[in-house]
Amino acid sequence: MFFRKYGDIIVGIFYAALGAAVIYLAKQLPKSRVMKIGPDFMPMVIGSLILILALMLLFSALKNFKRNAAKAEAMPADTSDYKRVLASLVLVVIYVNILAPVGFILSTLGYLFLQIVVLAPDDRRSGKNILLYAVIDVVFVFVVFFLFRYGFKIVLPSGIFTL
Repeated sequence: MFFRKYGDIIVGIFYAALGAAVIYLAKQLPKSRVMKIGPDFMPMVIGSLILILALMLLFSALKNFKRNAAKAEAMPADTSDYKRVLASLVLVVIYVNILAPVGFILSTLGYLFLQIVVLAPDDRRSGKNILLYAVIDVVFVFVVFFLFRYGFKIVLPSGIFTL
């Protein structure tokens, strides 16, 4: 009950602190002598976005606290799906550990497809939907791969499969 009532406030505070920490740590990175945009640019952008979104969540939660607290008390017992959360956590741990040896393409194809299936509603796991998930998976992975490889000139882990 406590987390239902104060959950958005707690999460907002946590992510605001996280965003501020990312910004602080990004400023500690060395400046680039070659380009105006250095290694601190993206962490600063991400940290700023995290901080802004967290503050928006926090202000919204505080503004609507009384109304949301009454809704939280009226809600039925916990209906969280811990199996999906645990499966997602296991998939992320496996993905992180196989990314370098197997490579970006193969490991991300497997991870993303399984993650989509895990998070899909039970009624959306038919053959037609699985095929759609596979198409989305393949298109997304190759778009990201080619964007990083040829757009950003960043080489992703190639592992056992190189392009």
